[in-house]
Amino acid sequence: MPAVQLVPPRQDYVLWYRNYDSPAIHALVALALAKTPEYGEFNIIRSRELSQGRALRELARGDHRLVDIANVATTAERELFLTPIPVPVDGGLLGFRVCVVTPESLAAFKGIHSLEDLRNKGIRIGQGAHWPDTSILRENEIPVITHSRYEILFGMLRKNRFDCFARGVSEVVNDLEVENDPDLLIEPGLLLAYPMPSYLFVGQEDQLTAHRLQLGMERAIQDGSFGVFLEQYYGAAVAALNLDKRRMIVLDNPFLSEESDNVGRQTLNNLRWRLQLLNR
Repeated sequence: MPAVQLVPPRQDYVLWYRNYDSPAIHALVALALAKTPEYGEFNIIRSRELSQGRALRELARGDHRLVDIANVATTAERELFLTPIPVPVDGGLLGFRVCVVTPESLAAFKGIHSLEDLRNKGIRIGQGAHWPDTSILRENEIPVITHSRYEILFGMLRKNRFDCFARGVSEVVNDLEVENDPDLLIEPGLLLAYPMPSYLFVGQEDQLTAHRLQLGMERAIQDGSFGVFLEQYYGAAVAALNLDKRRMIVLDNPFLSEESDNVGRQTLNNLRWRLQLLNR
């Protein structure tokens, strides 16, 4: 009598709402899960609208009713109380930042070519209160205005509470499509750069999901579908932002673990090298 093959039950995964609403991150999580059919069928569910800090706290608590997976920038602290899948989801692009601005503030960015120029101009940058970028910018002596909710920051920019909402080149085009506001512009000249890998994270005890995502990402890299994903979701945005024509200001990021610092520096250097080739 042939052995009965057990089929794993269908698994629901609660994805942090900001990632669920991002076409790229939603597609990447689905890709990694689809590459691991031996773990069973899956369903991706949108989480409640939690702030980033709250989402990471719930992940750490292991509350699967609220969130199972989140994609955020890594820090040494986050890697201590969560489980990272250490593959930069956007090829390292999150550490390349451009400024979303209003037309009134555009003139303030003229003549900025260095970190010292940025400081001397007193450019205020808006960021999420719990985002690693906030600590990185402050460590580099740049004024930062924060709020715990991402959506509120766009309203603060419109009210001139700060001059620049710094967004990753892998996310800014989608941001502005969602906002659909002709008075929000991408400043054309500057590019802030720092090593900051962006990983998928799960709870520390959720090793089954961690193993599935890790295996799925590795298979996607090996069979080329991860490269197709990067080109499909980020290729056009990178080209539209004219990164090779921008003035790059490189900032230090002292908040990475040794492993992620190595990953971050390697991806940053690779991206800088590619931009230098384009600029020849």
